[in-house]
Amino acid sequence: MPFTYVIEHMEEDETTPESLPPWVELEYAHMITLAGINGRVEFTHLSHNSSSSLDARLALINEPAASYKVHTQSVIELLKQNNIPITRVCLLDPKAQTALAPEDSKIFDHFLFGGTPGDDPPRDRTSELRQLGFPSRHLGSVQMTTDTALGVTKRVVDDKVQLNSIPYVDFPTITFNAKESVEMPFRYIVNGREPILPPGMRELLHEDLNKSFDF
Repeated sequence: MPFTYVIEHMEEDETTPESLPPWVELEYAHMITLAGINGRVEFTHLSHNSSSSLDARLALINEPAASYKVHTQSVIELLKQNNIPITRVCLLDPKAQTALAPEDSKIFDHFLFGGTPGDDPPRDRTSELRQLGFPSRHLGSVQMTTDTALGVTKRVVDDKVQLNSIPYVDFPTITFNAKESVEMPFRYIVNGREPILPPGMRELLHEDLNKSFDF
């Protein structure tokens, strides 16, 4: 059964003149590759300012990826439009009582993620979606970036891997050279010993680190 991953963008960005912040676009682009070629990703609740630029950014991806669509509608509006009951939608919620498991693939075909990726400290943006009554599951006790959370969810429900069998690294240090590094305050899936970051994220982090020293 194909799965749909819904990203409800919860950051007010109408003041952004042309596009989302670069790091957000990198994580959103990463999501459609992590979802797999049989998956689908719906980006909801984006402003008019950012939806067209995100569409253009995603169109540049030239590797196998999920199908996707960018919406200004909210997830609730999208579900109503497509006659999808919320009982088929699993909200990934750090405060849920039950962990996500491969068996959940028999219950849900939509998986919902809330928030701008990677708030530190966590701002519990998911609370707005929690109030709407979605059934929910958690992915463990350590905060993940939203693209990582989608990748973990795909491995559990689509690849049938147990949550605690996925290789992780918590709070990895990204080293650029002998003198420059940055610690990431999140959990990531690892490939070998390296955290799986969105393509281009390492370069963006290094650029931002250098900017912090410009006076």
